[in-house]
Amino acid sequence: MVNNQPKNSIIFFRGIAKLIDLIIVIVLWKTFREAGIFLGIFYLLISDGLFKGCSVGKKFLRLRVINIERQRNADFRDSIVRNLVIAFSLFFLLIPIIGWLICIIIFAFEFIIIIGDSENKRLGDYLAKTSVIEE
Repeated sequence: MVNNQPKNSIIFFRGIAKLIDLIIVIVLWKTFREAGIFLGIFYLLISDGLFKGCSVGKKFLRLRVINIERQRNADFRDSIVRNLVIAFSLFFLLIPIIGWLICIIIFAFEFIIIIGDSENKRLGDYLAKTSVIEE
C-alpha cells in the first residue's frame, strides 16, 4: 500500500496516537493501583487489535495497523508482537529513577527508528510484519 501522506505528518500522527494510548495506560495505572500497571500493559499489548487494526489513539486519528503479509487489519497477535518492546519498557517504570531512564531510552530508540526509517516503521512493526496507514 502506498502512503500519500508526507513522512513528517504520519510520524506526528503516530506520536499523538501513541500518546493517547499511553494516557489510557496511566489512567488505568492510577485508577487500579497495584494491578493498574498490568492492566495498562495488557491494554497496550492488545490495543491495535481492538478496532479492526486500531487502538483508541489510532482510531481517533484515523490510522490503522495492517499485517503486510496478509494485507489485512492487524489482529490481537499482531498487536501483541508489535507492542512487546513498548510494553516491556513500561515494566521499568516500577523501578524508581533508573527504571524511568531505561523506559525513556527505549521510547527514544523506537522514535529514532521511526524517524530514520524510509517506511516510518519502528522495531515492533518489523517484528510483527505490520505497517501503519491512514484509514
